[in-house]
Amino acid sequence: MLFYGKTDVGRRRAVNQDNFVIRRYAGDVLFAVVCDGMGGANGGDTASAVAVDVFRDQLDRSEAEHPSFFGLSGEDILDVLSVGVTEANREVYRMAVKEPALNGMGTTLVGCVVEGDRVYAVNVGDSRLYAVRNGQIEQISRDHSLVQYLVDCGRMTPEEAKVSTMKNRITRAVGTERTVGADFFELTVGFGDRLILCSDGLTNHVEPEEIRDITSQVESHDPDSVQHAAEDLIALANERGGTDNITAVILAV
Repeated sequence: MLFYGKTDVGRRRAVNQDNFVIRRYAGDVLFAVVCDGMGGANGGDTASAVAVDVFRDQLDRSEAEHPSFFGLSGEDILDVLSVGVTEANREVYRMAVKEPALNGMGTTLVGCVVEGDRVYAVNVGDSRLYAVRNGQIEQISRDHSLVQYLVDCGRMTPEEAKVSTMKNRITRAVGTERTVGADFFELTVGFGDRLILCSDGLTNHVEPEEIRDITSQVESHDPDSVQHAAEDLIALANERGGTDNITAVILAV
């Protein structure tokens, strides 16, 4: 499996509040997470960095106990992801309460573990996980945002949601409350499929079909093509304004 991730401050922000990590375990098991912070320059950057670190550490500890997650069921791996979110939320919230300058900070989180042909994913907020399969792109995660809620209630159309001034208002975040609810997903992937984890700095400017087309150019035998695809996604978002920090992680089966 090939993989590459890149983050960029964009054209309008002075500080990059996005953070990500990709980890390859033995047996070609992959783990990736993207976090997009909020709460002022220092708070947002701190929240996303802490969440990524705590979440990664939890996955590392679990993998050390069960190398390559061998012997764990899909439900067990989802439990590992759940504990990672819980611990990340606890630490971000603790810091926000303890330090006045960080009060109110929080972060989105989208992460996944790829084990063979199975993918186990989690998300909080509006950073997204997409899967490109059989020439189609599907949003696997579901936004925890005000406009998504209004769409679900039938009070706003998807087209209206795309241009709404409220589209960046999220309804869940890691670290803003003592506890947080996360959504979990399972899916199957095969040779040639692509997984994309990204912050809304990308999806605010780049349509899903464009993400599909760019990532479909990745060659399974060419590591450089994964890097070029991630860079092309970020460049396109910047060309169209780069109004937020931009992060794109591509996992190519």
